[in-house]
Amino acid sequence: MRGIDTQVRKVRRRVFKEVASLAYFSENLIDDMEALPYKIVSTEDPDYWESVYRERAVVRERIRLAMGMSLRPEDAPVHLSQGVEESNIAEKYYEPPLMQVIPSACNSCPENKYDVTDKCMGCLAHPCNEVCPRGAITMKNGRSHIDQEKCIRCGKCKTVCPYDAISHQVRPCAAACGVNAIKNDSRGRAVIDNEICVSCGQCMVSCPFGAIADKSQIFQLIRAMQAGKKIIAQVAPAFVGQFGKGVSPDTLKQALKEIGFYDVYETAIGADMGAMAEAKHYVHKVTTGELPFLLTSCCPSWSMLAKKFFPETIGSISNELTPMVATARVIKQEHPDSAIVFIGPCASKKLEASRRTVRSDVDFVITFEELQGMFDAKGIDLTKIEPAEPLNDATGAGRGYGVAGGVASAIEECIREYYPDVDVNIEHAESLTECKKILMLAKAGKKNGCLIEGMACPGGCVAGAGTNIAIPVATKEVNAFKAASEIKIPGPDTNQEQVE
Repeated sequence: MRGIDTQVRKVRRRVFKEVASLAYFSENLIDDMEALPYKIVSTEDPDYWESVYRERAVVRERIRLAMGMSLRPEDAPVHLSQGVEESNIAEKYYEPPLMQVIPSACNSCPENKYDVTDKCMGCLAHPCNEVCPRGAITMKNGRSHIDQEKCIRCGKCKTVCPYDAISHQVRPCAAACGVNAIKNDSRGRAVIDNEICVSCGQCMVSCPFGAIADKSQIFQLIRAMQAGKKIIAQVAPAFVGQFGKGVSPDTLKQALKEIGFYDVYETAIGADMGAMAEAKHYVHKVTTGELPFLLTSCCPSWSMLAKKFFPETIGSISNELTPMVATARVIKQEHPDSAIVFIGPCASKKLEASRRTVRSDVDFVITFEELQGMFDAKGIDLTKIEPAEPLNDATGAGRGYGVAGGVASAIEECIREYYPDVDVNIEHAESLTECKKILMLAKAGKKNGCLIEGMACPGGCVAGAGTNIAIPVATKEVNAFKAASEIKIPGPDTNQEQVE
């Protein structure tokens, strides 16, 4: 469904737009917030669910999450606007958990079920019956029938069916989750086990009912702008092409200034710093045998995966600052009185900015999708913006971080340039499932001497949960921006004084 303008996506974007409008224009916040579900779902003929009542119920919860608030309990009368006073602030605001399932939207999809479809021809060979180890398949009315009580979900029947008449149904959110964090409640609806979840957001973008959503800070960000704070944006390397054809990086920079940002930086600045630092780290730690291998650290979901499920590898995770944090510290050095907003494709960056173990210096995190809601609320057409200043802070190496393999490639380029006598072994994995596989191999000693890049999202950051365009299109745009860079790799004098 990625890159398709589905009804789920339209509802998400409408909610972000309307929540941003509340922040920009509302004079009576509580009344306007309570009226918002009727504005979004105004017809008596439902577009989304079987009734407008359920449709509005889902939208209400989406509004709360988009304002940084938690879902309402199902067993208590709570107004939509209850708790809004705590969210109506101009400060960093985050109330965990980040990813939440909206119960009224969940379809209680089958977790793992084999069903006979109407493609069944009732063939004489009947191989599905012959291979079933539990006798769960019989003939009824000339077609195969699976007794779900006997079925053990082995899939042998599907494998041998000559007509591909047996369907394997799985819950889409669970299939997309590489850490098995999707569980069931007492009614068979999905719930997220937050002790396991690494907040990659792939469940959210895979649910065809739009039942999973993350929390947003766009409301608090707009309040900070209205309070007169100096707000500076840093845009993730995956930003290229996310806001429409013909919208150049320079155009986006000007558009961000027009909605109230004081200045705009590329997060690729920090990526350049990280590439140089991790190249040095690899040369001095891995090739000497001090570390068995080196794991990149820029993807927070990958880092969480390693720490939660493979604690033996923690010592090999790079201790360099992530590009987001490194860039924030550069900005803070130049503008110590500023508030910094990371604008990117990633849901888990919201958690990284809120962590206490390493000071992030990032005050707000919003996604490309959420930023589009702010542009829509202000009625800004980016195709009509005339750029005034260039956005040209980084090299091609840092700009390539937005696609799978780009991090390892940047580090490899730096090693080959500045440590030409060193052989480098590169590995990269994309998707949590593949990341788990490579960590298992590393734990078993099969990846010694390697620099290992992990990306939770298949395709890299361009496939993050908060992106606007199709993954192949985004990959092409980022690669083109990287190739057009005047400087290909950071120099040895790249600022690596990352403030502690």
